[in-house]
Amino acid sequence: QVQLVESGGGLVQPGGSLRLSCAASTVNLNWYTIGWFRQAPGKDREGVSCISGQTGSTRYADSVKGRFTISRDIIQKTVYLQMNSLKLEDTGVYYCAAIWGERLIFLDGEYRYWGQGTQVTVSP
Repeated sequence: QVQLVESGGGLVQPGGSLRLSCAASTVNLNWYTIGWFRQAPGKDREGVSCISGQTGSTRYADSVKGRFTISRDIIQKTVYLQMNSLKLEDTGVYYCAAIWGERLIFLDGEYRYWGQGTQVTVSP
């Protein structure tokens, strides 16, 4: 059974940084694309970034390009989301999710496995 556990959320001021972790202890990261999604209050969940299995290719939402970096440690079975220059609009619950294969997609309905989420709050 695939289990994903997010951590690293918190309260940060605008312009600050956070690093989120997604521990995928039961997942072979060579075979799954891992995506980061977020959901702000009253808004739909949106894709933020994803990293593919075998090639490690990445994709970013336009709203986070140049500020967020996704990476992974295959041995530690952990995917990271480094978030810099955080803005108020980055506030939300951040989820990691897994989908088998190499597709770099932001269609949350296609992701089969989800973590429980971690809260990120950007506030002065």
